[in-house]
Amino acid sequence: QVQLVESGGGSVQTGGSLRLSCAASGHPPSSAYMGWFRQNPGKEREAVAGIYNDGGGTYYHDSVKGRFTISRDNAKNTVYLQMNSLKADDTGMYYCAAGESFMYWIRQANEWGQGTQVTVSS
Repeated sequence: QVQLVESGGGSVQTGGSLRLSCAASGHPPSSAYMGWFRQNPGKEREAVAGIYNDGGGTYYHDSVKGRFTISRDNAKNTVYLQMNSLKADDTGMYYCAAGESFMYWIRQANEWGQGTQVTVSS
């Protein structure tokens, strides 16, 4: 079993930046693919960005391409999401999630963090 702990959320103005961190502990194969989802009340949860433990296989939602960058430090078992040029639509609860592969992660990630709130205001 993998435990995920997020940090780095907060409130920023439009155009600002934040960096989210997700520290993982537990069974490495279960966290081969890690990344971030976000959700707002009344809306479906959507996958934002993900990455394999070798740094490959990166995924980005179309709305964040060119603005967000996901990276991974395996020595620290931590995944980062650098978010630049933030927009009001990026507001939401961001959850770190892990899975054995990209398909497991995006369809039915088996491990989730508690979430960290990101609020972008004009």
